[in-house]
Amino acid sequence: MKFDEIQLRLLDEIADLHGVPEGAYNIRSDSQAIGRRSTEHIVITPKKDVSGIDIEILPGTKNESVHIPVVLTKSGLKEVVYNDFYVGEGADVLIVAGCGIDNCGTADSEHDGVHRFFLKKGAKVRYVEKHYGSGSGKGKRILNPVTEAYLDEGAEMTMEMVQIKGVDDTERKTIASLKENAKLVARERLMTHDDQNAVSTYEVVLEGENSSADVVSRSVARDDSFQKFDAKIIGNAPCYGHTECDSIIMDRGRILAVPGLQANHVDAALMHEAAIGKIAGEQLVKLMTLGLTAEEAEEQIINGFLR
Repeated sequence: MKFDEIQLRLLDEIADLHGVPEGAYNIRSDSQAIGRRSTEHIVITPKKDVSGIDIEILPGTKNESVHIPVVLTKSGLKEVVYNDFYVGEGADVLIVAGCGIDNCGTADSEHDGVHRFFLKKGAKVRYVEKHYGSGSGKGKRILNPVTEAYLDEGAEMTMEMVQIKGVDDTERKTIASLKENAKLVARERLMTHDDQNAVSTYEVVLEGENSSADVVSRSVARDDSFQKFDAKIIGNAPCYGHTECDSIIMDRGRILAVPGLQANHVDAALMHEAAIGKIAGEQLVKLMTLGLTAEEAEEQIINGFLR
């Protein structure tokens, strides 16, 4: 595979890739697969009826990774991709996804990805998804990811979703269902600026005894941007669920936090925390006494908050 300068920059931003990754991978650029590799324990197969791939991770697979980044460099390109992950019993793997859009034209560019995860008994997945937008054009950079996770007994999934720069509009939808002793941890980091819009919706159903979910969002809304965090946890058994929204609001930004807890069992322990506020003046003053300008101090606080 050969990558041009824009492709390399986008791959670096969304997947920390500087070339062909080790292990299994499927790299997609402008609606075409430009590289794919399976391994002995991870098999990637293109779908026949729709655009997308099936990823089968064999039982017991450990210390292996799958990279499935997507880049768009053509203005006006719109696509929908469906990827299904079948993670075998006892497997423990890293999956790195994400999409970068460079739009230098006047038409909107959009990538909608639907990822479904089926984790068998005792399987563990760390899933990293980064979104990034760039380009000097007036056309929007639009990303609408849908993630579905179905965890069997004792399965664990950690999700890291990052969107820091350049995405004009996004609607993220995450659905999860957990059986006995299954565990979900979701960490979202988000920053919007200009007139960008970002909506994150979670619906997690704790079906099995001792299942648990911990969903935390940290975000910064700058300029005239808008954010909505809508998280719902449903407890149908003795379980533990926690959601948290911690946000910094700046300029003329707007943030809406919508907690949702539904307990359908007497031993379902569910909680939600939300905090929205501006940067504290004493934090700025403290950093400025160390020699930073007000703007530099502000950026240091934001970077630390979103780390």
